[in-house]
Amino acid sequence: MADAGVVATLLPLTAFALKEPYARGREMIDSGCAVALATDLNPGSCFSGSIPLTIALACIYMKMSIEETITALTLNGAAALQRADRIGSIEVGKQGDFIVLNSNNYHILPYYIGMNCVIMTIKGGMLYPVA
Repeated sequence: MADAGVVATLLPLTAFALKEPYARGREMIDSGCAVALATDLNPGSCFSGSIPLTIALACIYMKMSIEETITALTLNGAAALQRADRIGSIEVGKQGDFIVLNSNNYHILPYYIGMNCVIMTIKGGMLYPVA
């Protein structure tokens, strides 16, 4: 997969909902494969769209670091959609969409299962505070 430039999109919430084994994210990353994460929210095989739970499952069961998990949710997700030239990271010339957290330490994210640590979203230059 790595040699072919494939971005493996892993769905930890689907594995959770179906009580199936989790994808081997750690092994894929170690072999040089780019990994993206998604929720796959749907009424049949994944009843949650929770990014905090996705983060926790990726870190715990897929053995991904928090840095790898953030990259999988952002830049690699954009790469899977062939849009990494426009979105997915904060760089000059890219769309500046991002979130502001209630902590200055992103290492807390896997511990926020069921909690929203986002205090503001910036999308398309517009500020959207959390109510």
